[in-house]
Amino acid sequence: MSHSTDESLGFIIHDVARMLRRDFDRRAQAFHLTRSQWSVLALLIREDGAQQKRLADIIGVTAITMTGLVDRLERDGWVVRREDPQDRRAKLVFLTDKVEPLKAKIKQLSEQVREAALQGISESEQQQLTDLLLRMRGNLSAQDSDNK
Repeated sequence: MSHSTDESLGFIIHDVARMLRRDFDRRAQAFHLTRSQWSVLALLIREDGAQQKRLADIIGVTAITMTGLVDRLERDGWVVRREDPQDRRAKLVFLTDKVEPLKAKIKQLSEQVREAALQGISESEQQQLTDLLLRMRGNLSAQDSDNK
């Protein structure tokens, strides 16, 4: 791999992720939820009842920031918190029924963004890209656990 490619790979990945988020935000404006709130709801759709700390780790925000996010989502009726039976200090976050009609919309918006981003890229290229990114994530994840 050439040196210039090596230097710009992280920037390209970051830039693509930023642009995907911006496109999703633009399409999701009608729902009056912030990107961060969407992120929490989308994560909980995949992992309802996740620990609040885990949500913060996945999204990459501080515990205090996540507390504020979940406070607002709870106030607006999107989620409820419950004590973690395994750890009384921890809170588990669950979706309420209010999210049900949004689930299909979130999926639809995500598919529209993905289709726009992958225009002109064949299915085999998409699979190769996914495989390569998963391998990169695996490499970095292994390094991460080695350093703990």
